[in-house]
Amino acid sequence: MPRFSVIVPVYKVQAYLHECLESVLEQSFPDLELIAVDDCSPDACGAIIDEFAARDARVLAVHLPENVGLGRARNAGLERATGDYLIFLDSDDTLTPHALRAIADRLKGTGEPDVLVYDYARTYWSGEVVRNQVSAQLSEEGPAPFRLDERPGLLRLLMVVWNKAYRREFVERAGLTFPPGYYEDTPWTYPALMSAGTIATLDRVCVHYRQRRHGSILGTSSRRHLDVFEQYDRVFAHVDAHPELDRWRPVLFRRMVDHFGTVFAKRGRLPRAARAEFLRKAREHYRRYRVPGAPADPRTRLRHALVGLGTHRTYRLLSFLSRVRKRAVRPAAGLLRAVRGAALQFHYRVQLRLPLRADRAVFSSYWGRGHGCNPGALESAFRSFAPHIRTAWVADLEHHHTVPAATGRLRPGTAAYWTALARSKYLVNNVNFDRRLVKRPGQIMIQTQHGTPLKRMGLDLQDRPAAARGTDFAELLRGADKWDYCLSANRHSTLVWERAFPSSYTTLEYGLPRNDVFQRATSADVDRLRESLGVPAGAIAVLYAPTFRDYRRTQRHVLDPERVLRRLGPRYVLLTRAHHTYGAPLTDTAGGRIVDVSGHPSVESLCLASDVLVTDYSSLMFDYAVLDRPIVVLADDREAYEAARGTYFDLRAFPPGAVAHSEDELIDIFASGHWRGSRSTRLRAAFRERFCPYDDGRAAERVVRRVVLGETAALPPFVPLAERRPVPPAAAALPRVPGSAPPVKAPAPAPLGSIPAQGAGVPLAETL
Repeated sequence: MPRFSVIVPVYKVQAYLHECLESVLEQSFPDLELIAVDDCSPDACGAIIDEFAARDARVLAVHLPENVGLGRARNAGLERATGDYLIFLDSDDTLTPHALRAIADRLKGTGEPDVLVYDYARTYWSGEVVRNQVSAQLSEEGPAPFRLDERPGLLRLLMVVWNKAYRREFVERAGLTFPPGYYEDTPWTYPALMSAGTIATLDRVCVHYRQRRHGSILGTSSRRHLDVFEQYDRVFAHVDAHPELDRWRPVLFRRMVDHFGTVFAKRGRLPRAARAEFLRKAREHYRRYRVPGAPADPRTRLRHALVGLGTHRTYRLLSFLSRVRKRAVRPAAGLLRAVRGAALQFHYRVQLRLPLRADRAVFSSYWGRGHGCNPGALESAFRSFAPHIRTAWVADLEHHHTVPAATGRLRPGTAAYWTALARSKYLVNNVNFDRRLVKRPGQIMIQTQHGTPLKRMGLDLQDRPAAARGTDFAELLRGADKWDYCLSANRHSTLVWERAFPSSYTTLEYGLPRNDVFQRATSADVDRLRESLGVPAGAIAVLYAPTFRDYRRTQRHVLDPERVLRRLGPRYVLLTRAHHTYGAPLTDTAGGRIVDVSGHPSVESLCLASDVLVTDYSSLMFDYAVLDRPIVVLADDREAYEAARGTYFDLRAFPPGAVAHSEDELIDIFASGHWRGSRSTRLRAAFRERFCPYDDGRAAERVVRRVVLGETAALPPFVPLAERRPVPPAAAALPRVPGSAPPVKAPAPAPLGSIPAQGAGVPLAETL
């Protein structure tokens, strides 16, 4: 008896069928049977199914003598299923990698529930992947399993059969089968959820729901859309046969009326001749199943009233008026935005004629994100070493909570924002400000950058169309012309910035302010950060931080984290820091050992909490080297990355540690201890000497003293690498590994007050 019976009804999907069936058979959880039902498909689907059956004994090919439709084809698969759990998959959709293992683990962890509900993402022909918009309903917080009464919000999900796993014994006991006709999922999913004694959720995308360019069968014009009425008759008949389900009538009624409205409103579904008939039937069902007093919001009540009236002309008139209103509102809204924009620019031009405020400084990073990176470290240093300067931070409203209480908050595009840009003496950013900014005489702009460049930047992308993607290089140079100072961490960065952004700015080769915290933090801070992230004491925390791939239309994770952790053992924990362009985050199905930290506001905190970094071409490796902790490079696509983006030096020839070219090599590097062996230590020492000569914890102080206080001769001297004491990793995670260099015990770090570095006088939590 297999664990899963995966039932796939097949009809006219020959272009997608291979991908669908392979997504099942290539699952890392192999205990399954795949029942592919050929619904008398007129194309090559039947032959494709037979090919898979001949190749894999787990495939059962079922050929129906005539076309019976999706519901009855599923029933044919049900009759032959022998697995503990039933999973339905449409033949143009796919299971995501390791989905069945995640489902199996969740089923086991929740006591074998009757129904497990998991998530899906829509995949478009353009390559775009969009996760289900109400995925919050699938939260795994709280007790599990449960009954529908405890989580009624599950009824807000798309009522389809293929986002759930059903215990076969429960299905047989409940007598669930699929009816003929369109919308056949409706009389299955509602009774299944309402009747299930136990339900659990899995907050993980397990199905990629293909959105075909020309839509699905439900998007075609046909009278068969009127089948929706019979399907709801079947749902209410089930409730009539089970009086204990009466409490669900108000919810079912609202969902039914909403469904009717959706079908009617979708353009092209109903033939013109059938629209009046549809509304008459909708009115009949409304009156037949209406539950008086069922709560609903005003908009829903209006929609229900229209369905209840069932007047075709009234509905058409209101729809026409709605379309007219939308067409009128759009130009009006556009005009209003244009007027507001013109008013703000007029306000800005007026402010430009008023005196500069020498005691004001404006900071921002990453196009309006929260307080952090090099500008964040500099802002703290401004308040510590130049307290007479009033600072303000530009960020979108959702990031204002990250801004320290002593710092002003500005929203992009407001009058206060333009006033600050026009009249503040100091402007600090790690990207460019608004291109409409006019650099005034007397204003000082500091470009902090946001890392040491490994990948090509600026003008060096002119021959890299995949990476440049229509970059306006003239505008890029106009932005650089506004810089007065550009920060650099090392000689390599200085040479790159001056070539990639040629202009007349002054380079300050002082180190990167955001790395100052690595010299200020203590072991107690490391322990606190690890605890806040849920890293167990004694665990080895691996920070996995891949970078963006210019040559890929959609981003994906290279690592299979579950496989890596299984191979390495229970002592390892993976902190995954995905680039913001990645799709769905990694979901922990490894017992709490995968922690998605993509949304964490401070990458410096993640570096401090981890024991080793695994990355590819991310500039984070240069910052992490400041900590003098192990770094492993995973360069499995070097040729493609070099061709698309290009790098300034061959990372294989001058790496910061061990280099893996595949996931298996990465596992071997950790299993053998080479990740922190003597060779890796020597490589890291050479890397630090080249790229971290100035990151001694006082970069931000030097910038403020030079730019704001005008000091040049008395700047703090650089601490030699051999004398620096970055905070060590969690001591319990670094036992001696045979063949590796013995760990060096660092002396206790000096008290925070004795190191006048980034944010001196500012609580460490604020700088993190």
